[in-house]
Amino acid sequence: MYSESNYKFWWFQLLGWFGLATVTFLSITAWADDIELAHVAHTLLQSFLGLIISTPLRSIYDRIWPLSIVRRFAISAVMVIFSSALWTAIRLETFMWMSGERGLWSDFGDWYFASFFVFLCWTALYYSSKYYLLQQFEHDQLLAAGARARKEQIKRFRAEAAAKEAELKMLRYQLNPHFLFNTLNAIKALVVLDDGAKAQKMIQHLSEFLRYSLDNDSVDDVTLAQEVEALMLYLDIEKTRFGNRLKLDFDLCDDSLPALLPGLILQPLIENSLKYAIAPSEGGGTIRVASTIREGRLHLELSDTGAGFQGVDLVSKMSSGRGVGLRNTLERLEIHYDHNYSFDVSDNVPSGVIISITIPLTFSEKNAQTTTYMDA
Repeated sequence: MYSESNYKFWWFQLLGWFGLATVTFLSITAWADDIELAHVAHTLLQSFLGLIISTPLRSIYDRIWPLSIVRRFAISAVMVIFSSALWTAIRLETFMWMSGERGLWSDFGDWYFASFFVFLCWTALYYSSKYYLLQQFEHDQLLAAGARARKEQIKRFRAEAAAKEAELKMLRYQLNPHFLFNTLNAIKALVVLDDGAKAQKMIQHLSEFLRYSLDNDSVDDVTLAQEVEALMLYLDIEKTRFGNRLKLDFDLCDDSLPALLPGLILQPLIENSLKYAIAPSEGGGTIRVASTIREGRLHLELSDTGAGFQGVDLVSKMSSGRGVGLRNTLERLEIHYDHNYSFDVSDNVPSGVIISITIPLTFSEKNAQTTTYMDA
């Protein structure tokens, strides 16, 4: 079975030599009004002989293709000269045999010139088609390589996205066990103190928070309004524990409420403030959450009135008890925004800790419901 290149070669061979026979007949035989059977038959025969003589040139030219252009040109020139001479001699001999004419060898030069022109054109067309097919093949190879590269890139992006999602989920799932442990301990303490009403209320709030957490258990961003709604479910539990000792101050810019951020990104930070700022103080304290939009970025600030870190650097903070919440939040911000964020921890005045977060400002398609939380 012929390959596509063989098929094209033979198609052009037959078309070219048949076309030469047609042109020869119309321009010489018919023009001279010498339409005899011998002349017509010779016109067809010489084209057939040309096809036979030119066919081996393909193999020769293919074999010398890897050579330098100078050697290739020299060998090709020799083959054109030789093929032209052979075709001319056969044409003359067969014409004299078929027409009965004699003494035509003296016209060998004229016949050879036409033969040389035909085989020179054949060689030029063959090399041109070979160059074209090679260029087409390289182009197809480049397209195929580009398609493979794009396919591999898509696969790599999907793998990276899957890994990123898995890591985000892992960090997200760290929150619930840590929070559950503290909450269940608080419920146990209430039961021991025989304060069933508070324990029952805390269990109800815990159920609502866990239901919210399960219903929104994805790594997709949420609006700031939805984040605050989740925080209020969590803080309802803690207010049952701390009562009037826990004071809340939400100062949220209305324009920032539809802004997007990672879900439950603030919860571990507030949990730290409750554990290390509110719980140790007999008088309790205040937790403040503020949001603003500045220079096209969302700024969040969470502060408490606890003891603070008293000059301890961030590395030591990460190693302290507060390190779980800080480390979890930092890792989630890093995965989510890839350095395009800021996270700063500093001492509050006169006491406590201030955590400032700045992230890119993006909005959901649907505006979140505007809600203001002040002195909850």
